[in-house]
Amino acid sequence: MPIDLPRLGLGTYSSDEGDDWADTVSTALDTGYRAVDTAQVYGNEESVGEGIRSSSVDRDDVFLATKTVHVDVPPEPEEVPEAIDGCLDRLGVDAVDLLYVHWPSGIYDHEDVLPAFDEAYEAGKAHNIGLSNFTPELLDEAREVLDAPLAAHQVEMHPLCQQEELVAYAQEHDHWLVAYSPLARGEVFDLPEIEEVAEKHDATPAQTTIAWLLAKENVAVIPKASSEDHLRDNLAARDIELDDEDIDLIDSVEGDYRVVDPDHAPWN
Repeated sequence: MPIDLPRLGLGTYSSDEGDDWADTVSTALDTGYRAVDTAQVYGNEESVGEGIRSSSVDRDDVFLATKTVHVDVPPEPEEVPEAIDGCLDRLGVDAVDLLYVHWPSGIYDHEDVLPAFDEAYEAGKAHNIGLSNFTPELLDEAREVLDAPLAAHQVEMHPLCQQEELVAYAQEHDHWLVAYSPLARGEVFDLPEIEEVAEKHDATPAQTTIAWLLAKENVAVIPKASSEDHLRDNLAARDIELDDEDIDLIDSVEGDYRVVDPDHAPWN
């Protein structure tokens, strides 16, 4: 079985590097969230860590994930261990529950980078190891090098980017596929299929989309939200039970739209 990862967590990416997420993270945890996702390149690990400490929820009850190795962070493979320690220092923790390779690009080479992640796992600095934005071929390559089990693979996923191949891969190899940008920054809200299912369940388009993702085996979701109302609305998606007809209807959406599609992505 996959690791015990909360199915619905809080994503904290912001285009404004260094945004103060302390209040949002604290509110999210006090509202009922138990998973928080950040990254070195987001520039907000300090405030995410502050939010965890200031909440009423014990640190042991929070599943904390971060990511390092971006296209330009860190600059050299030998600096990966230092980058990992930097993530922990900024978060103010001894260990994270999940440590991702953020992108298989820039300095990334499986034989140069992944041993540092294994070392962090063996040293107890990362309780689980994950990958992000990989293709099936790159996942195969990484799994051959990693000694630590692959716990999760984080990718953009929503009705306009359904990632069927990566969902099947996660189910076959028994790890989580963690969906970021699950609402495609609102692009899914006006889809007729989403509107129809939302109306049927007296739910919002956002809740309906999250419920559709949660209905899939081995899929977890990390929508971003800032206000308490949106935090609560997203959390309420867990209570929506879509039937097979609903799921099939949303599955029928066609599209190849990505919110995150940089030149350095492995699919480009």
